[in-house]
Amino acid sequence: MTITVFGFSTSHYSLMIYYVLKELGLSYEVVQPSNHEEIKAPKYLATKHPFGKIPSLDDDEFHIYETRAIARYLINKYQGTKTSTVLIPSDVQKAALVEQFISVETSYYFEPLFKMLKPIAMKIHKGIEPDLKIVNEGREEFEKTLDVYEKLLEGKDYLTGEFSLADLLHVPLTSYGFSAGEGDLWNKRPNVSRWWKNISERESWKNIFTEYNLAQYATK
Repeated sequence: MTITVFGFSTSHYSLMIYYVLKELGLSYEVVQPSNHEEIKAPKYLATKHPFGKIPSLDDDEFHIYETRAIARYLINKYQGTKTSTVLIPSDVQKAALVEQFISVETSYYFEPLFKMLKPIAMKIHKGIEPDLKIVNEGREEFEKTLDVYEKLLEGKDYLTGEFSLADLLHVPLTSYGFSAGEGDLWNKRPNVSRWWKNISERESWKNIFTEYNLAQYATK
C-alpha cells in the first residue's frame, strides 16, 4: 500500500488530510510542489487536480482530489483497519449528523475565519499590511458563528457527542487562528473552549503540529 499526498505542508487543506491519515494509523508520503506555479502547469492539471489546487492523493494508482472527498475515501476504505478511531459511524443517523456538521463547518465556520485570517497571514509571511476593514468584517461574522457553536456544544464535548470527521476538519485553520493571536475568540466561550481543547490535544494532531513545525507560524 502506497499513499501519496500532493500538497503544501503549510496548507490547512493538506493538514486536514494528514490529520485523517494519522487518526486512521496509515503511513503516507508527502510530495510538495516546488512552487505555486507548478500546480498551474499543464502536467499537474492533467494528472493531479484540473483546477490547479491542492491536495490530491494517489492510493495504489487510484487518484482523487478535493479535501473532504479524499477524507471520506480514506475513511470508507481504511477506518478500523489500523486503529479503533471512528471518524464516520456506520449508524445511518449518526453518520448523517457528521455530514450535517461538515456542511456547517464548510458553510458557516470556514468562510468568515478564512476571511479574517488571510490578511493577517499575508502580513506574517510577506510583510503586507492587512486591510483591517476586511479583518474586522471577518472577525464580526466569525463571532456570530462561534455564538451559535457555543449553544450547539452545550453539554457536549464534540459536535455530534463523539469525536468525528466533523470535529477534525475544524482543527488546522483554527490552529492558525490561535497562531495569529486570535485565540480569545474561542477561549472566552466555555463550551467552544472545551471543544477546542478536546480536538486539538489529540495525540495525532500534536504529532502533526510538531512534525510540520506549525509553531513557527505564530505571530511574533
